[in-house]
Amino acid sequence: MMLASWWSDEYLKNTPVQWLGLLGVLLGAMVVGKISCWILNAQGHRLKKNRHLHLLGVVLHSLSKPMPMLMLAGATYAATMFMNLDFGNEGKSMIPFWRAASKAIAALAITWVLFRLVDIIEFVLEKWTDKTDTALDDQLVPLVRKTLRLFVVVVGLLFVAQNIFHWNIGALVAGLGIGGLAFALAAKDMLANLFGSIMIFTDRPFTMGERIRVKGFDGTVEEVGFRTTKIRTLTGHLVTLPNGIVANEAVENVSRRPFIKHVMEITLTYDTTPERIRLGLAMIQEMFDARSDSFHEDNPPRAYFQNFNDVSLGVVITYWFAPPKWWDFCQFQHEFNIELLERFNNAGLEFAFPTQTLHLFNNSNPSKQEQ
Repeated sequence: MMLASWWSDEYLKNTPVQWLGLLGVLLGAMVVGKISCWILNAQGHRLKKNRHLHLLGVVLHSLSKPMPMLMLAGATYAATMFMNLDFGNEGKSMIPFWRAASKAIAALAITWVLFRLVDIIEFVLEKWTDKTDTALDDQLVPLVRKTLRLFVVVVGLLFVAQNIFHWNIGALVAGLGIGGLAFALAAKDMLANLFGSIMIFTDRPFTMGERIRVKGFDGTVEEVGFRTTKIRTLTGHLVTLPNGIVANEAVENVSRRPFIKHVMEITLTYDTTPERIRLGLAMIQEMFDARSDSFHEDNPPRAYFQNFNDVSLGVVITYWFAPPKWWDFCQFQHEFNIELLERFNNAGLEFAFPTQTLHLFNNSNPSKQEQ
């Protein structure tokens, strides 16, 4: 009798059977949502590997994660059909709020789906940019993706606030105008970075994949967003710089140089005769002529006897290597220097190194020393 009485008793105007039914519906929705998520995710990954069904795979993959939330929204809405929600102060019904909450969950789940479906637009844009030679298109793709996702989130939140909870968005926006000055001051850096990104896209001092030097950092541009520019330095570190700073700094675009200029000085001993120096310069010119394809057409290589140093005679070699590929330049330097060393050694031209020669005079005449 006590068990039957407990089974028929009401708690917040609902029997244990109704509460268990609510628990079962919620658990069932979560289980079905997780299973659906797993199936859609697996099928999406499988279809994305197929070139012809890639877009369908992206759609299924986009639907996978929000499925548990969609099932939860359906379960909470279905609970209003068998739960007694007329409880609260003065008999106020919870049904309107409960249904609004379930609709809000569904709207947020749909927003999440649309947020993930932006990947389809990104895929289409990437296919289009692959057909163009300019890197600016590739740079715009992540920016368009972020813009669309931000737009989806804002529209989704506004829809929930105005159409489900019936908030007065106009009054809310007008209220924000009261603190407009404080907001403008707080958003000063954000606006500076936004205008900085606009200047970067307008002036195009660099694009993704190019090597630049800015604010003491030297590396490859990985991403340009609304607020920051990400640079992968030569040491492998990822540096994030605000666009407002990048737009106002001097940016050295290493990737756009037409050649790599190299200046080196060969120091010869002071007992080297002018004829031997002319012989060395002729050898260097022969090496230039044998490598004419490696120099920039508008800047032929040059070598001159230029300096009388403290302990040496200086021959300065200048050349402009092209095309400006760094590792090819390093290999060119290696081969050029090896041949130069061999030629000078065989010709008996001695390289100078820091030395000092002291000349001691022995003067035995005291009178001359006093003078």
